[in-house]
Amino acid sequence: MFDKISSLFKSHKPTPEQLYMAEHQISFEEGKGYIVAGIILNEVHGPRLEHLSNRRIKNFDDLKALYNASMIMNEKIDLEIVNGRFAAHLGNTAENLTELKKLIKVLNEYYRGFLRDKK
Repeated sequence: MFDKISSLFKSHKPTPEQLYMAEHQISFEEGKGYIVAGIILNEVHGPRLEHLSNRRIKNFDDLKALYNASMIMNEKIDLEIVNGRFAAHLGNTAENLTELKKLIKVLNEYYRGFLRDKK
């Protein structure tokens, strides 16, 4: 009875985290990892992530590791795009590297805003 009454007074407004995830279409599925805007990151960009992180990060599941390595990875992406020398074995192009950079930025903002320990 108490649960029914208390549920009437609970707010059903989404949290800022839920709003951010909905706005950027972020979801997480066991076995697949993070999905952003319909892109399964581990499948589409997993090999690029491993290459750009110097084999330190194997998938997008650990957002803290991604956040810590992202500065160097963004520099490598920028250098590949500017020089026009793409890692052919990964199928890198300016378009998919730019997409990867944007996806990393979205995940880093999500991690920084909602998951990182607040000091």
